[in-house]
Amino acid sequence: MSSLINFYQKIDINFTQGDGCYIWDDAGNKYLDMTSGVGVNNLGHKNDEINREINQQIEHYIHLSNLFTHQWSKKLSDKLVEISNLNAAFFCNSGTEANETAIKIAKLYAHENKIKDPKIIVMKHAFHGRTIGALSATGNNKYKQQFGKLLDDFIFVDFNDIDDLQAKLEQHHVCAVMLEPIQGEAGVNISSTLYLKQLRKLCHQYQCLLIFDEVQCGLGRTGYWFYHQKAEIIPDVLTLAKGLANGLPIGACLVSEELNNLLKPGMHGSTFGGNPLVCRVAYKVLEIIERDQFVQKNREKGEYFINKLQSKFTSVRGIKSIRGMGLMIAIELDEEVFNISEKMLINHKILINVTQNKIIRLLPSFFISEYDINYFCENLYCFMKNNLNL
Repeated sequence: MSSLINFYQKIDINFTQGDGCYIWDDAGNKYLDMTSGVGVNNLGHKNDEINREINQQIEHYIHLSNLFTHQWSKKLSDKLVEISNLNAAFFCNSGTEANETAIKIAKLYAHENKIKDPKIIVMKHAFHGRTIGALSATGNNKYKQQFGKLLDDFIFVDFNDIDDLQAKLEQHHVCAVMLEPIQGEAGVNISSTLYLKQLRKLCHQYQCLLIFDEVQCGLGRTGYWFYHQKAEIIPDVLTLAKGLANGLPIGACLVSEELNNLLKPGMHGSTFGGNPLVCRVAYKVLEIIERDQFVQKNREKGEYFINKLQSKFTSVRGIKSIRGMGLMIAIELDEEVFNISEKMLINHKILINVTQNKIIRLLPSFFISEYDINYFCENLYCFMKNNLNL
Protein backbone atom coordinates (compact mmCIF):
# COMPACT_ATOMS: atom_id res chain seq x y z
CA MET A 1 0.00 0.00 0.00
CA SER A 2 1.34 3.43 -0.93
CA SER A 3 2.36 5.90 1.74
CA LEU A 4 0.95 8.67 -0.48
CA ILE A 5 -2.55 9.96 0.29
CA ASN A 6 -4.86 8.63 -2.39
CA PHE A 7 -5.97 11.97 -3.87
CA TYR A 8 -4.97 10.98 -7.43
CA GLN A 9 -6.09 8.12 -9.64
CA LYS A 10 -2.72 7.26 -11.13
CA ILE A 11 -1.72 5.00 -14.00
CA ASP A 12 1.03 2.65 -12.86
CA ILE A 13 3.81 3.62 -15.26
CA ASN A 14 7.09 4.98 -13.94
CA PHE A 15 8.41 7.78 -16.15
CA THR A 16 12.12 8.44 -15.83
CA GLN A 17 13.10 11.14 -18.33
CA GLY A 18 11.77 13.56 -20.92
CA ASP A 19 12.97 15.62 -23.84
CA GLY A 20 10.86 18.17 -25.71
CA CYS A 21 7.42 16.72 -26.44
CA TYR A 22 8.46 13.18 -25.48
CA ILE A 23 8.89 11.23 -22.27
CA TRP A 24 10.29 7.74 -21.51
CA ASP A 25 9.40 5.12 -18.92
CA ASP A 26 11.74 2.85 -16.97
CA ALA A 27 11.38 0.14 -19.63
CA GLY A 28 12.65 2.49 -22.34
CA ASN A 29 9.27 3.07 -24.01
CA LYS A 30 8.88 6.47 -25.69
CA TYR A 31 5.63 8.45 -25.36
CA LEU A 32 4.28 11.57 -27.06
CA ASP A 33 3.15 14.00 -24.36
CA MET A 34 0.03 15.94 -25.42
CA THR A 35 -0.61 17.26 -21.89
CA SER A 36 2.56 19.16 -20.94
CA GLY A 37 1.83 18.23 -17.34
CA VAL A 38 -1.64 19.78 -17.83
CA GLY A 39 -0.41 22.96 -19.45
CA VAL A 40 2.76 23.38 -17.38
CA ASN A 41 5.77 22.26 -19.44
CA ASN A 42 5.00 24.69 -22.25
CA LEU A 43 8.64 24.83 -23.33
CA GLY A 44 9.03 21.08 -23.23
CA HIS A 45 10.78 18.58 -21.01
CA LYS A 46 14.49 18.97 -20.28
CA ASN A 47 14.77 22.40 -21.85
CA ASP A 48 18.49 23.20 -21.93
CA GLU A 49 18.05 26.95 -21.51
CA ILE A 50 15.71 26.51 -18.55
CA ASN A 51 18.04 23.98 -16.95
CA ARG A 52 20.97 26.37 -17.25
CA GLU A 53 19.02 29.08 -15.44
CA ILE A 54 18.14 26.64 -12.66
CA ASN A 55 21.74 25.48 -12.25
CA GLN A 56 23.14 29.01 -12.29
CA GLN A 57 20.70 30.24 -9.65
CA ILE A 58 21.15 27.35 -7.22
CA GLU A 59 24.88 28.08 -7.28
CA HIS A 60 24.00 31.45 -5.67
CA TYR A 61 20.97 30.83 -3.43
CA ILE A 62 17.42 29.52 -3.72
CA HIS A 63 15.42 31.32 -1.06
CA LEU A 64 15.70 34.34 1.18
CA SER A 65 12.31 35.79 2.18
CA ASN A 66 9.99 38.50 1.03
CA LEU A 67 11.35 40.80 3.73
CA PHE A 68 14.20 41.49 1.30
CA THR A 69 14.50 42.27 -2.40
CA HIS A 70 16.19 40.49 -5.28
CA GLN A 71 16.57 41.36 -8.94
CA TRP A 72 14.56 38.49 -10.40
CA SER A 73 11.19 39.33 -8.85
CA LYS A 74 11.63 42.90 -10.11
CA LYS A 75 12.59 41.74 -13.62
CA LEU A 76 9.71 39.28 -13.78
CA SER A 77 7.08 41.69 -12.49
CA ASP A 78 8.28 44.40 -14.89
CA LYS A 79 7.99 41.99 -17.82
CA LEU A 80 4.54 40.74 -16.84
CA VAL A 81 3.30 44.29 -16.42
CA GLU A 82 4.71 45.18 -19.84
CA ILE A 83 3.01 42.35 -21.72
CA SER A 84 -0.31 42.49 -19.83
CA ASN A 85 -0.83 46.27 -19.53
CA LEU A 86 -1.57 45.88 -15.82
CA ASN A 87 0.30 47.71 -13.05
CA ALA A 88 1.84 45.37 -10.48
CA ALA A 89 2.30 41.69 -9.64
CA PHE A 90 2.21 39.49 -6.53
CA PHE A 91 3.92 36.10 -6.68
CA CYS A 92 2.74 32.93 -4.98
CA ASN A 93 3.14 29.21 -5.73
CA SER A 94 0.10 28.01 -7.70
CA GLY A 95 -3.03 28.94 -9.58
CA THR A 96 -5.35 28.39 -6.66
CA GLU A 97 -3.21 30.72 -4.51
CA ALA A 98 -3.29 33.35 -7.24
CA ASN A 99 -7.07 33.07 -7.32
CA GLU A 100 -7.31 33.26 -3.53
CA THR A 101 -5.31 36.49 -3.80
CA ALA A 102 -7.75 37.82 -6.38
CA ILE A 103 -10.72 36.95 -4.16
CA LYS A 104 -9.13 38.72 -1.18
CA ILE A 105 -8.49 41.79 -3.32
CA ALA A 106 -12.14 41.78 -4.41
CA LYS A 107 -13.20 41.61 -0.75
CA LEU A 108 -10.84 44.46 0.10
CA TYR A 109 -12.23 46.52 -2.78
CA ALA A 110 -15.76 45.91 -1.45
CA HIS A 111 -14.74 46.94 2.06
CA GLU A 112 -12.98 50.10 0.87
CA ASN A 113 -16.00 51.06 -1.22
CA LYS A 114 -18.48 50.20 1.55
CA ILE A 115 -20.35 47.62 -0.55
CA LYS A 116 -22.85 45.92 1.74
CA ASP A 117 -23.07 42.11 1.58
CA PRO A 118 -20.75 41.97 -1.46
CA LYS A 119 -20.99 39.11 -3.93
CA ILE A 120 -18.64 37.86 -6.62
CA ILE A 121 -20.23 36.63 -9.83
CA VAL A 122 -18.60 33.46 -11.18
CA MET A 123 -19.40 31.05 -14.00
CA LYS A 124 -21.13 27.70 -14.02
CA HIS A 125 -18.65 24.91 -14.87
CA ALA A 126 -15.70 27.13 -13.86
CA PHE A 127 -12.63 25.70 -12.16
CA HIS A 128 -10.54 28.08 -10.04
CA GLY A 129 -8.74 25.71 -7.66
CA ARG A 130 -9.12 23.45 -4.64
CA THR A 131 -8.49 25.72 -1.64
CA ILE A 132 -11.63 26.91 0.13
CA GLY A 133 -12.07 30.29 -1.55
CA ALA A 134 -11.18 29.09 -5.04
CA LEU A 135 -13.25 25.94 -4.56
CA SER A 136 -16.24 28.02 -3.49
CA ALA A 137 -15.88 29.94 -6.77
CA THR A 138 -15.69 26.71 -8.78
CA GLY A 139 -18.86 25.87 -10.69
CA ASN A 140 -18.65 22.09 -10.66
CA ASN A 141 -20.25 20.22 -7.77
CA LYS A 142 -18.06 17.18 -8.43
CA TYR A 143 -15.23 18.96 -6.63
CA LYS A 144 -17.37 20.50 -3.87
CA GLN A 145 -20.25 18.36 -2.71
CA GLN A 146 -18.33 16.16 -0.26
CA PHE A 147 -17.13 19.17 1.75
CA GLY A 148 -20.49 20.53 2.82
CA LYS A 149 -21.16 24.25 3.09
CA LEU A 150 -18.45 26.46 1.60
CA LEU A 151 -18.28 30.26 1.28
CA ASP A 152 -21.52 31.95 0.24
CA ASP A 153 -19.90 34.98 -1.42
CA PHE A 154 -20.43 33.66 -4.96
CA ILE A 155 -23.29 33.93 -7.45
CA PHE A 156 -23.18 31.56 -10.44
CA VAL A 157 -24.26 32.54 -13.94
CA ASP A 158 -24.26 30.85 -17.34
CA PHE A 159 -20.98 31.19 -19.20
CA ASN A 160 -21.12 33.43 -22.29
CA ASP A 161 -24.62 34.67 -21.37
CA ILE A 162 -24.51 38.45 -20.93
CA ASP A 163 -28.24 38.70 -20.11
CA ASP A 164 -27.93 36.30 -17.19
CA LEU A 165 -24.92 38.21 -15.91
CA GLN A 166 -26.61 41.61 -16.17
CA ALA A 167 -29.67 40.29 -14.34
CA LYS A 168 -27.48 39.17 -11.42
CA LEU A 169 -25.68 42.53 -11.40
CA GLU A 170 -29.06 44.20 -10.94
CA GLN A 171 -30.18 41.77 -8.21
CA HIS A 172 -27.08 41.78 -5.97
CA HIS A 173 -24.39 44.05 -4.56
CA VAL A 174 -21.56 42.78 -6.76
CA CYS A 175 -17.92 43.67 -6.08
CA ALA A 176 -16.38 41.53 -8.84
CA VAL A 177 -16.97 39.24 -11.79
CA MET A 178 -14.49 36.37 -12.03
CA LEU A 179 -14.07 34.00 -14.96
CA GLU A 180 -11.77 31.91 -17.09
CA PRO A 181 -12.08 33.48 -20.56
CA ILE A 182 -11.51 29.93 -21.81
CA GLN A 183 -12.79 27.31 -19.41
CA GLY A 184 -10.17 24.58 -19.35
CA GLU A 185 -11.37 21.90 -16.94
CA ALA A 186 -14.90 22.26 -18.33
CA GLY A 187 -13.65 21.21 -21.77
CA VAL A 188 -12.17 24.26 -23.53
CA ASN A 189 -15.30 26.41 -23.57
CA ILE A 190 -14.36 29.65 -25.32
CA SER A 191 -15.95 32.99 -24.49
CA SER A 192 -16.82 35.23 -27.42
CA THR A 193 -15.00 38.51 -27.87
CA LEU A 194 -18.38 40.28 -27.94
CA TYR A 195 -19.25 38.77 -24.55
CA LEU A 196 -15.94 39.91 -23.06
CA LYS A 197 -16.34 43.44 -24.43
CA GLN A 198 -19.87 43.63 -23.01
CA LEU A 199 -18.64 42.21 -19.72
CA ARG A 200 -15.92 44.84 -19.44
CA LYS A 201 -18.49 47.57 -20.14
CA LEU A 202 -20.91 46.24 -17.51
CA CYS A 203 -18.19 46.03 -14.87
CA HIS A 204 -17.41 49.69 -15.49
CA GLN A 205 -21.10 50.54 -15.35
CA TYR A 206 -21.74 48.69 -12.09
CA GLN A 207 -18.36 49.68 -10.60
CA CYS A 208 -17.22 46.13 -9.93
CA LEU A 209 -13.91 44.46 -10.67
CA LEU A 210 -13.28 42.21 -13.65
CA ILE A 211 -11.05 39.26 -12.71
CA PHE A 212 -9.62 36.99 -15.40
CA ASP A 213 -8.26 33.59 -14.43
CA GLU A 214 -5.79 32.83 -17.23
CA VAL A 215 -3.94 30.17 -15.26
CA GLN A 216 -4.42 27.70 -18.09
CA CYS A 217 -5.05 29.80 -21.19
CA GLY A 218 -2.51 32.58 -20.57
CA LEU A 219 1.15 33.05 -21.52
CA GLY A 220 0.86 32.49 -25.26
CA ARG A 221 -0.94 29.15 -25.38
CA THR A 222 -3.94 30.48 -27.31
CA GLY A 223 -1.93 32.49 -29.83
CA TYR A 224 -2.17 35.60 -27.66
CA TRP A 225 -0.06 36.49 -24.65
CA PHE A 226 -3.36 36.63 -22.77
CA TYR A 227 -6.78 35.81 -24.13
CA HIS A 228 -8.26 39.13 -23.00
CA GLN A 229 -6.04 40.76 -25.62
CA LYS A 230 -8.07 39.07 -28.34
CA ALA A 231 -11.08 41.04 -27.12
CA GLU A 232 -8.96 44.19 -26.81
CA ILE A 233 -9.89 44.73 -23.16
CA ILE A 234 -7.92 44.82 -19.90
CA PRO A 235 -9.21 43.19 -16.70
CA ASP A 236 -8.67 44.73 -13.27
CA VAL A 237 -7.08 41.53 -11.98
CA LEU A 238 -5.30 38.76 -13.89
CA THR A 239 -4.18 35.43 -12.41
CA LEU A 240 -1.47 33.20 -13.86
CA ALA A 241 0.41 30.01 -12.98
CA LYS A 242 0.96 26.63 -14.72
CA GLY A 243 3.43 27.32 -17.56
CA LEU A 244 4.95 30.46 -16.06
CA ALA A 245 8.09 28.66 -14.85
CA ASN A 246 7.87 25.52 -17.03
CA GLY A 247 7.39 23.13 -14.12
CA LEU A 248 8.65 25.03 -11.10
CA PRO A 249 5.88 26.17 -8.73
CA ILE A 250 4.82 29.77 -9.24
CA GLY A 251 1.58 31.71 -9.45
CA ALA A 252 1.00 35.40 -10.09
CA CYS A 253 -1.77 37.88 -9.45
CA LEU A 254 -1.56 41.09 -11.49
CA VAL A 255 -3.60 44.17 -10.65
CA SER A 256 -4.52 47.59 -12.03
CA GLU A 257 -2.99 50.80 -10.71
CA GLU A 258 -6.19 51.63 -8.82
CA LEU A 259 -6.07 48.34 -6.94
CA ASN A 260 -2.33 48.50 -6.38
CA ASN A 261 -2.87 51.76 -4.53
CA LEU A 262 -5.21 49.95 -2.10
CA LEU A 263 -2.75 47.19 -1.24
CA LYS A 264 -0.51 47.69 1.79
CA PRO A 265 2.22 45.68 3.58
CA GLY A 266 0.79 42.91 5.76
CA MET A 267 -2.48 42.49 3.87
CA HIS A 268 -1.27 39.33 2.14
CA GLY A 269 1.86 37.25 1.70
CA SER A 270 3.52 33.97 0.78
CA THR A 271 6.54 32.32 2.38
CA PHE A 272 7.92 30.77 -0.81
CA GLY A 273 6.23 33.03 -3.36
CA GLY A 274 8.51 34.89 -5.73
CA ASN A 275 11.75 33.28 -4.62
CA PRO A 276 14.83 33.96 -6.79
CA LEU A 277 14.88 30.51 -8.40
CA VAL A 278 11.32 30.46 -9.73
CA CYS A 279 11.37 34.14 -10.72
CA ARG A 280 14.60 33.73 -12.65
CA VAL A 281 13.24 30.71 -14.50
CA ALA A 282 9.89 32.42 -15.18
CA TYR A 283 11.68 35.45 -16.58
CA LYS A 284 13.62 33.13 -18.90
CA VAL A 285 10.38 31.45 -19.99
CA LEU A 286 8.91 34.81 -21.02
CA GLU A 287 12.16 35.72 -22.77
CA ILE A 288 12.10 32.49 -24.81
CA ILE A 289 8.42 32.83 -25.71
CA GLU A 290 9.03 36.36 -26.95
CA ARG A 291 12.35 35.68 -28.69
CA ASP A 292 11.13 32.58 -30.52
CA GLN A 293 7.79 34.19 -31.41
CA PHE A 294 5.75 31.39 -29.87
CA VAL A 295 2.66 33.56 -29.51
CA GLN A 296 2.32 33.84 -33.29
CA LYS A 297 3.59 30.30 -33.90
CA ASN A 298 1.03 28.84 -31.49
CA ARG A 299 -1.75 30.58 -33.39
CA GLU A 300 -0.48 29.06 -36.65
CA LYS A 301 0.11 25.60 -35.15
CA GLY A 302 -3.33 25.70 -33.57
CA GLU A 303 -4.96 26.46 -36.91
CA TYR A 304 -3.04 23.60 -38.53
CA PHE A 305 -3.94 21.21 -35.69
CA ILE A 306 -7.65 22.06 -35.64
CA ASN A 307 -7.90 21.90 -39.44
CA LYS A 308 -6.18 18.51 -39.38
CA LEU A 309 -8.57 17.20 -36.72
CA GLN A 310 -11.63 18.56 -38.50
CA SER A 311 -10.64 17.13 -41.86
CA LYS A 312 -10.05 13.70 -40.32
CA PHE A 313 -12.82 13.51 -37.72
CA THR A 314 -15.69 15.92 -38.46
CA SER A 315 -17.68 13.32 -40.41
CA VAL A 316 -16.74 10.51 -38.04
CA ARG A 317 -19.57 9.04 -36.00
CA GLY A 318 -18.96 9.48 -32.29
CA ILE A 319 -17.36 12.94 -32.48
CA LYS A 320 -19.63 15.73 -31.23
CA SER A 321 -17.33 18.72 -31.76
CA ILE A 322 -13.75 19.88 -32.22
CA ARG A 323 -12.88 23.30 -30.82
CA GLY A 324 -9.94 25.28 -29.58
CA MET A 325 -7.75 28.32 -29.70
CA GLY A 326 -4.05 28.03 -30.44
CA LEU A 327 -2.65 24.99 -28.63
CA MET A 328 -5.62 24.62 -26.29
CA ILE A 329 -7.89 22.15 -28.05
CA ALA A 330 -10.82 19.88 -27.19
CA ILE A 331 -12.28 16.88 -28.99
CA GLU A 332 -15.70 16.15 -27.54
CA LEU A 333 -17.26 12.71 -27.99
CA ASP A 334 -20.99 12.04 -28.18
CA GLU A 335 -20.90 9.65 -25.24
CA GLU A 336 -18.69 8.84 -22.29
CA VAL A 337 -15.86 6.43 -23.00
CA PHE A 338 -14.10 5.28 -19.86
CA ASN A 339 -10.33 4.89 -19.52
CA ILE A 340 -9.57 6.81 -22.73
CA SER A 341 -6.33 8.24 -21.37
CA GLU A 342 -5.16 4.87 -20.03
CA LYS A 343 -5.90 3.11 -23.32
CA MET A 344 -4.12 5.79 -25.36
CA LEU A 345 -1.16 5.58 -23.00
CA ILE A 346 -0.81 1.80 -23.01
CA ASN A 347 -1.83 1.01 -26.59
CA HIS A 348 -0.58 4.08 -28.46
CA LYS A 349 2.13 5.51 -26.17
CA ILE A 350 0.47 8.94 -26.09
CA LEU A 351 -0.33 11.02 -23.00
CA ILE A 352 -3.69 12.80 -23.18
CA ASN A 353 -5.97 14.44 -20.63
CA VAL A 354 -9.70 13.69 -20.52
CA THR A 355 -12.42 15.65 -18.73
CA GLN A 356 -15.96 14.41 -18.05
CA ASN A 357 -14.97 11.03 -19.56
CA LYS A 358 -15.75 12.34 -23.04
CA ILE A 359 -13.70 15.48 -23.74
CA ILE A 360 -10.11 14.97 -24.85
CA ARG A 361 -8.24 18.10 -23.82
CA LEU A 362 -4.98 18.76 -25.65
CA LEU A 363 -2.35 21.07 -24.16
CA PRO A 364 0.86 20.16 -25.98
CA SER A 365 4.26 21.79 -25.65
CA PHE A 366 4.87 24.89 -27.74
CA PHE A 367 7.60 22.88 -29.49
CA ILE A 368 5.13 20.43 -31.02
CA SER A 369 5.83 19.85 -34.72
CA GLU A 370 3.53 19.11 -37.65
CA TYR A 371 4.95 15.59 -37.60
CA ASP A 372 3.85 15.19 -33.96
CA ILE A 373 0.41 16.58 -34.76
CA ASN A 374 -0.03 14.20 -37.71
CA TYR A 375 1.23 11.27 -35.62
CA PHE A 376 -1.28 12.07 -32.89
CA CYS A 377 -4.19 12.37 -35.34
CA GLU A 378 -3.40 9.01 -36.95
CA ASN A 379 -3.16 7.26 -33.58
CA LEU A 380 -6.33 8.88 -32.27
CA TYR A 381 -8.18 7.74 -35.38
CA CYS A 382 -6.89 4.22 -34.80
CA PHE A 383 -8.08 4.39 -31.18
CA MET A 384 -11.52 5.61 -32.26
CA LYS A 385 -11.82 2.88 -34.84
CA ASN A 386 -10.96 0.17 -32.33
CA ASN A 387 -12.99 1.51 -29.41
CA LEU A 388 -16.00 3.37 -30.83
CA ASN A 389 -16.96 0.96 -33.62
CA LEU A 390 -16.56 3.59 -36.35
